[in-house]
Amino acid sequence: MPAHAIGTAFVPVTSPQIAAEWYREVLGLDIATVSEHSAVLFVGSQRLTLMGPASGISAQPGLTWATCNFVVDDVDATYAALEERGLVETAIRGDRDICRYFSAKDLDGNVLLVVDR
Repeated sequence: MPAHAIGTAFVPVTSPQIAAEWYREVLGLDIATVSEHSAVLFVGSQRLTLMGPASGISAQPGLTWATCNFVVDDVDATYAALEERGLVETAIRGDRDICRYFSAKDLDGNVLLVVDR
């Protein structure tokens, strides 16, 4: 039976509560639930699960690759906002006709991929 959707992406964090507030404030994600184990955030029908140490996840915060990408309306404004916080890792790359993107890091050092489509 084929899959019909991808349910969530998982990101290891040191504190689900603190990380959830960061993702809400910085990327505009909505918070569905928060506990000492995890936090579930969403934008539209897409989910992001932040997994804390109490969840038993074996991955440590500070992933060097992105578990998903964050689609934004204005990649330049998002870049500027993250650059102001010292979180940008790469310059904006890509092509305006195909896709523009850059890498940044969250407060736990996990790589985030930000794209315009």
